Amino acid sequence: MELILWIIIGLVIAGGALMAVRGSGGVVAVGDALHDHSVRKRQADDQRALVEAVATWTENLRDTISASSGLEQAIIATELHAPRAISAPVRRLVASLRYGSLEDGLRRFADDVAHPTCDFVVAALITTAQHQTRDLGQLLGHLSDCARAECHLYLRIWVSRARSRSAVRIITGTVGTFIAGLVVFNRPYLAPFASAEGIVVAFCISLSFGFAIWWLQRIAQIRTPARFLTGRTVGVIS
Repeated sequence: MELILWIIIGLVIAGGALMAVRGSGGVVAVGDALHDHSVRKRQADDQRALVEAVATWTENLRDTISASSGLEQAIIATELHAPRAISAPVRRLVASLRYGSLEDGLRRFADDVAHPTCDFVVAALITTAQHQTRDLGQLLGHLSDCARAECHLYLRIWVSRARSRSAVRIITGTVGTFIAGLVVFNRPYLAPFASAEGIVVAFCISLSFGFAIWWLQRIAQIRTPARFLTGRTVGVIS
């Protein structure tokens, strides 16, 4: 019975540590758990870089429209100075303008970037191409300002999530160290858990601990809003 107790305690420590890093209740590889933190940080950085690239490209397009003879010419002029994060989609957009319609090219561009912020910009451009919207430059300037504000929001979210994950790791480490200390220095204290009832109690404690760690990670996660402009099945904004 005592061996079963040590196995349960070991599972509690290992499972809690993996949940603190992974943020899910499933069984994952140890290597994936160790690298998950850096992967999520890189994804957050990529998200900010993408939104900032859309903002920069929108500003370039706004500044180019006044010196161009039309929207298509302005888009073509931004190809050489497109931000790195969206340089490939911009090149494909410019290439598609040579053999297809502007609306189809913009929709494919939105699908290539695959971000709600870009959908707003594309919807504004499609509306302009169809209805000759006035003050397009002012609208693009407002969209770029919103995109940069979104970049700052992503940064604040990442800092908040980092604090939550640090708190989870501290709590997990403290509890794991306390249990390990009891195992090494005060085994008689754990003797009641060697019985059948004690094993059930230890199992319930481990479940409660694992659920608490999972929930702390869950409340710290922020998901990107769903896109609203996909393919040719969704209309543009008016």
